[in-house]
Amino acid sequence: MTSPEELLAGLYADGWSRIVAVMVRLTRDMDLAEECAQEAFAKALVSWPASGVPDQPLAWLTTAARNHGLDRLRRARTEAAKLREVALSDSSPPDFPADGDIPDERLELMFTCCHPSLNLDAQVALTLRSLAGMSTAEIARAFLVPEKTMGQRLFRAKQKVAHAGIPFRVPPAHLLPERLPAVLHVLYLLFTQGYGDPAHARLSLEAIRLARVLCALMPDEPEALGLLALMLLHEARRAARFDDAGDLVTLEEQDRARWDAARTAEGAALVERALRRGRAGAFQIQAAIAAVHASANDPARTDWAQIVGLYDHLARLAPSPVVDLNRAAALGMAHGPEAALPLLDALDEPLRDYYLLHATRADLLRRAGRPDAAAGSYEAALALAPTEAERRFLRGRLCASTPRR
Repeated sequence: MTSPEELLAGLYADGWSRIVAVMVRLTRDMDLAEECAQEAFAKALVSWPASGVPDQPLAWLTTAARNHGLDRLRRARTEAAKLREVALSDSSPPDFPADGDIPDERLELMFTCCHPSLNLDAQVALTLRSLAGMSTAEIARAFLVPEKTMGQRLFRAKQKVAHAGIPFRVPPAHLLPERLPAVLHVLYLLFTQGYGDPAHARLSLEAIRLARVLCALMPDEPEALGLLALMLLHEARRAARFDDAGDLVTLEEQDRARWDAARTAEGAALVERALRRGRAGAFQIQAAIAAVHASANDPARTDWAQIVGLYDHLARLAPSPVVDLNRAAALGMAHGPEAALPLLDALDEPLRDYYLLHATRADLLRRAGRPDAAAGSYEAALALAPTEAERRFLRGRLCASTPRR
């Protein structure tokens, strides 16, 4: 039997963001909204073990948060607070609503957190705090900054939301195409932050959870489906990306039996569903590339020509040096390393500090039978690699490429 504490822990993931979103709409104060959500969960942790879990737990928590908000506003003495109290008192009925009747304001909260007037760091921090319910200390650890620095970042972001007139709403239809990419970008940034470092895997899972919320609330947006598909297809590989010693395993060397079959199947189905809308976007194309990899049980049977074609499409939709680098790597698999190496020369200037440029060149040189040149590129990549697992991998390749004397 599930204990009240376990039930609350399960409710926290989705319940926190829903309650915060409702309270932001009612109070127009992000700090107060978070305080109300915290108070509701704290009150439930004391009350539920003693009196039992209510029939409508989300409604109980939402009402407890709302009551705390009213109490806080009543204690305030400014005229503005009194006006907010009137608005808050009139905006929801006094009785407990059913869980299914609780408004889901998370979409508005997503667009508020990712408003273009906020810089990217602020967008990420607000999303993790308000929608994922992570503490300031947790967010600071994930992004390798002091807790004080992250606290200041959150404070400035909330102040800007409060004082710059950032609206708590989904943008009107004519602005949606230019605003949705910011939300998708922040979610994918969260995912990649957790995917690149196993110690921060929670970020990847939170990004997937929030993408599911976004898809449920905006079911007709194919790029949201494409992003969710892309994250699921990558997350499916997590168990195979590192060996038992914690060393990195390349995609072509991964044991595909260790890939998560359920996530792979769901991701592939979402790609097809998104592409059928006839509005292909960058996340959909990246997901399609991941799906091609997933469809080959044997890496040797990967359809590299199809992947090159998808990268051609991606380069037209979202041109960037990183896309060109990935296309060159795929071309090297499809037609041999010598066909791809000249393409990297044009990327030396824009990507000179990007370790994967040097790692890709090193791998192509290794496969072309040029170990001395490969060793130099491995050394350049090693100096720039961001994680210890990647550095260990590159050291191993460097040792293998360095001629024995």
